[in-house]
Amino acid sequence: QVQLVESGGGLVQAGGSLSLSCAASDGTISSYTMGWFRQAPGKEREFVAAIRWFGGSTYYAESVKGRFTISRDNAKNTVYLQMNSLKPEDTAVYYCAAGRRVTVRGEADYNYWGQGTQVTVSS
Repeated sequence: QVQLVESGGGLVQAGGSLSLSCAASDGTISSYTMGWFRQAPGKEREFVAAIRWFGGSTYYAESVKGRFTISRDNAKNTVYLQMNSLKPEDTAVYYCAAGRRVTVRGEADYNYWGQGTQVTVSS
C-alpha cells in the first residue's frame, strides 16, 4: 500500500509562507495523481491543488490560485505545496492524497491519504 507522510506544517503570520511536503513510502507513486486537500474545523474537506505524476499538469482551487504552487520531485518520490501570501482562512489540516482517476478535484478521486499536517495562519 502507498504510505503518505506530510510535513512542513506550523504556525505562520498572515502574509507569510510555508512549504509542505508529502513523501511516499515506495516508488509506485509515479503512476498516481497527487493532490492536496484541507479541512478546517466545522467545514468540509476541500480541494486545494493537484498534479499529475506524468505530464505535470496542475490544478488549483480558485481560493489559492496565484498564491500556492504544487510541484513534484520524482527522484525523491515527493510532492510539495508552496504556500505564499497566507491568509487566516488558509488555516486547516492539510492532507496529501494519491489517486489514479482521470478527474482530480474530488475526494473520491483518491485512494490513499496521509494523516494530515496542521497549518495555522495568525492575523
